[in-house]
Parts: sequence; structure tokens; C-alpha cells
Amino acid sequence: MQELIRRYLDHGLGRRAFFQRMAGMGFTLAAAKAFLAPLEASERAELSSAGSTIEGTGGELVVAQAKAAGAEYLFSNPGSFEVGFYDAFTDTPGMQIIMGLHEGVVVSMADGYHRVSRKPAFVNVHVVAGTAQMAGQLYNASRDGSALVITAGLLDNELWSDDAVLAPRPGFTQKEIVRQFTKISWEVRNGESLPLILRRAFKVASTEPGGPVYMAMADYALESRGVKAQILPADRFLLRAHVRPSAAAVDDAARMLVESKRPLLVVGDEVWKGGAQAGLLQFSEKFGLPVALGTAAFRSFPVRHPLYLGAYDLDSEYVKRGVDLALVVGAPDFGGRTFVTSPIRSIEPPGSRIVRIGIDTAAMGRTSPTDLALVGDVKETLADLNAALDSLLTNDRLASFGSARMEEVHAFTSAARAKTEAEIRQNFGRHPIHPDELGAVLARTIDPNAIVVSENLTGKYDSFPFGFRDNEPMWLGNTGASLGWGIGAATGAKLAAPDRQVICSIGDGSVMYSASGFWTQVRYGIPVLTVVWNNYNYQTVRHAYDSYKGKMHKTGHYAGMYLGDPDIDFVKLAESQGVKGERVTAGADLETALKRGIAATRDGKPYLVEVVISRYGGGAESTWYEKFNLAEKRKQRV
Repeated sequence: MQELIRRYLDHGLGRRAFFQRMAGMGFTLAAAKAFLAPLEASERAELSSAGSTIEGTGGELVVAQAKAAGAEYLFSNPGSFEVGFYDAFTDTPGMQIIMGLHEGVVVSMADGYHRVSRKPAFVNVHVVAGTAQMAGQLYNASRDGSALVITAGLLDNELWSDDAVLAPRPGFTQKEIVRQFTKISWEVRNGESLPLILRRAFKVASTEPGGPVYMAMADYALESRGVKAQILPADRFLLRAHVRPSAAAVDDAARMLVESKRPLLVVGDEVWKGGAQAGLLQFSEKFGLPVALGTAAFRSFPVRHPLYLGAYDLDSEYVKRGVDLALVVGAPDFGGRTFVTSPIRSIEPPGSRIVRIGIDTAAMGRTSPTDLALVGDVKETLADLNAALDSLLTNDRLASFGSARMEEVHAFTSAARAKTEAEIRQNFGRHPIHPDELGAVLARTIDPNAIVVSENLTGKYDSFPFGFRDNEPMWLGNTGASLGWGIGAATGAKLAAPDRQVICSIGDGSVMYSASGFWTQVRYGIPVLTVVWNNYNYQTVRHAYDSYKGKMHKTGHYAGMYLGDPDIDFVKLAESQGVKGERVTAGADLETALKRGIAATRDGKPYLVEVVISRYGGGAESTWYEKFNLAEKRKQRV
């Protein structure tokens, strides 16, 4: 018995083998499990406090270290050359595999999980081909600094043949495939090194500014036996430092704010990632500072707040009235539509001084100039800046500081909101359903604190009170715009927040990049409500085509834009993978259909509502496409 326990605790014996040996000694399965429970608890407690040296296969060491790092899920599409890795999961508790049917959807699942949980996500994809296939979603993750630890198998092209199937091409390494979309990448060929490099991967991915990393593991390293290595708990290598800016820089920024007549806060995702939303709101209200959204995937400020101006726009009425100080808080740049097209012109407010707050110095001043940088954690920096302003302003001046500015901004945002709401109401009752009506009905039907995962660039969201407080839905998007993200991201978001309603709001074109994610939702009981905005069009692209004002605009012939003929049946597409759904064509049926979907998710089942909506913008009426029929051109009926 003592030898049996020692072998189990040294990872020389799996759970199944332990139970079989115990059965051979006359113990029932229940008795064996009861005997094992305190041993595993003791092992976890010892590991969490100090770490330990274990012996096993290379794959077992990887799994043990990932668990110790806090990974609760492995997002994966498995491959035959990772056998040493997956073999370690057999009868091993502590981490759940979430399988996807394509590497792209696997990475977007991990991305959605990370964005909601703020924990590093653990991923495994296949060797060269699988690694290449995740590129579109890896791009999204790299754009937004998502902490993803991505592992893969590796067939060594420098061991014997340099032209093996599913190995890197001759003269190249596998990590070169992901080089521009990762913070750093490794190739590991030694079994003893696997846990060390994995710890390094978790550390680099989660250190601000975060981002994906990649670790290719040689098949023979994963399959090596009798390997010994140290396993460390997360708190011994994942260290979050709340860096504060220099006191001198804070004082300078405070003086600039006091002297400013028309300041503007431009906020980004470091606010959300650092948990600084409440501090930002208090700072804005206290000093009467209007807020615009810079390049961002989150909504870190309540969008219905009187001080919220919407996405930063150089041509907006508020900016055109004059801004003399822009505080860019946790954003890589100003963003907005003026930044999307990479204009060869200034995008900052003309004549404005620019102060940047955040940890990502590589982004500061990358395109626009910077007058002062407060390098530090956004939450801590806002607190320091608040204290510095308090010291500069008398109580009487503090009470009135920014009051006139607040009145101006309130009048501006109230008028803009009233105009938008009136325009939305005018679009109710149309056929096909106008996107404004779908957005309004969806906003009033979902839970107040739902998570809305959007992959719908031309969707209408003006009716949603997005924010971060308990009664405000959370907006989750991405700034990369590489299609195929939404279904996977919504699946990962639900795994991260199982007790919050998750809505996947997605365009018809986007669904076809990642529809295999429905299978994963059914297999693992992940109840997401997917709402497909079906306008039979790549509308975002059509808008760009039409704005060029060339031949497509004149003829109404937009190449590759129309997605009808044949029409895609999204309900059947989902049902083929086990997700029930329904199709809505009339506005009067919207709310009841959404409620049926919500009821299904409350029962633990994913659901899909396909809504046929109208197109808008230039070329909306066009259904032209390039007619071609190969069958008619055949010379033989074969």
C-alpha cells in the first residue's frame, strides 16, 4: 500500500491504474476514491504553497504545470503528434478540455474566456497546419493584447529529414508562422524544459501589456518518460505589479488639467483590464470631464452617461468646438472612424496638448505626438492624479470646477441621444425588419447585466445601455475585425461567466467563418443565445465599395457582396449540430422569439434566432452577383 501511494503521488501511476490496484487488494471503487481524496487535497495544498518536483512523461509535466498555473480549461483541437500531451489528460482531474472543430474557433473561445475572466487562457492546436489555421483569430487576440498561452506539437525538421509531412518547411521553424501575432514564441525539444518554458509562457502572456504567446513542443519531448522537473504554483511566478507613475509627471498633468478650458478623456481597454472603470467614472464626474472612446474592444464608461460622447471622432461637433487637452487613458490611440482608414493626416484634436496614461509605452506616441506620459497602472494613476488635483484646487473652486463644461456636455449629449432615439422609432414596423428595431427589441428583452458579444460591424446598438455596473450589459468586441471570432468568443465568455446571460450578436457573413462552434456549445452544455442579423450581404465591405464612387457605385454591381441565391438556412445549420432555433421575418414576432431563446438558455441549452433584416447605406437594394454555372458548360454529363 505504501509503495502504491508513493507511485501515485510521484505521478508514476494514474488514477485508473491506482483504482485497479486497489480493486486487486479488495477495495471497492467508492472506497478507493474516498482513500484518494485526502491524498489529492494534500498534494494540491503542498503544491500551492511551495511547488514540488515530480516525475512523469513530458506531457504529464506540461499538464501538471498548467494546472498549477491556474488553467481550468484547455481549449483544443487535437492532433496525432500531441499524443504525449493528451495521454496525460486520461483520468486526470483538475482541467477540462473544451474541444473545437477548427483551430480558429478554438482560439476565439480562449480569447472570449480571457477577456471576461481576465485570466490567461490555455490552448493547444495541431502542428504546422493547425498552427497556420488559427492565424485570423490570433491576429484579433494580438491586436487587443489577450493573454493566451498557445501550445502545439512539433515535428522536428532538424532531427533527420527536413521535409517531413506536417513539419516546418526546410530551413524554417514552426514558430515563424506566428511570429508577428505573438509577444514571443518558443520551440522546446527537451522534456525537462517543458514546465519551465510553460511557466515563462504564462508569465509573458499575462505581463502588461498582455498578449498571446506560442510554445511548440517536440513530439519526442512530450512522449519522453521518467522525466523529472519542478512544478511551481502561479503565485510564485505570475506577479502583477501595480506600477505608479512618477510624482513629477502626475503634478504636471494635474496642472495641465487645472489650466485647461476644454479637456477631453479618450479611454481604452487598459481601463477595463485594470479594473479602473469605477475610478474613471468618479474622476470624470468629479472634474466634469467628457469621455470619448478610443481604440477599444470594451466599453469602460457607461454609454448612457451624460458625459459620454461616443467614439472619438475628429469631425464630431464637440471636437470641432475646440479641445485644448486630451488625456488618452489606457488606449493605444484615438481610434474612431478617423483612424480606421489610416489617414495621412493628424487625428488628434488640432492644437491640443496630449497626455497619455497607461502601461504600454510602445503604443504611446506611436502615431500621434505626446506632451506628457504617465507610465503606470491606470487605476493607480487615476487615483494619484485625483489626489494631485485635490491639492491644487481649493474647496470652493473644486465645487465649481468644470460645472460650466458639464452643462455644455450634458446639453450636447442629451440632444444627440434624443435625435438618435427619434430616428430609431421611425424605423419600427418596416419590412424587412430594420436593424434599429432589432437592436431596440433585443436591448429591452435581454437581462440588464447580460454580456453581448458582437461580431456585427454594421449592427445597430444605440438602444443598449452598455457599461460596467450591475444594471448595465457588458459589450465585448474586438478591434482586429478578422471574421470568425464571434461564436467562439461568446462560447468562451459563457465559460468565464456561467451565471451571466451571454448573447452572441453576429452578422450572417460572420457566422459562416465559425459555425462549427455550435457543436462545442452542445457537447459541453454552454447555453449561449445567438442572434443572427441576416441581410444577405457583406454590408461593411459593400459600404467601402460604394464610398469609392467607382464603377460599382454607378452600376449597382458590387462584386462578391450578395449572399443570397442560394439562401443560407441558419436555423438548419445550427440544428445540424444540435442547437434548436427559429427564423423571424416580422418585427411583431421578435420579442416572443427572443424570449423563447432566453428560456432555452435558462434550461441549459444553446439557441439561435435568425432575424431577416434590411440592408442600409449605398447599394442596399442591389442583389447582383456574378452569374456562373459550371454544369451548363459541361460537354459531358459527368
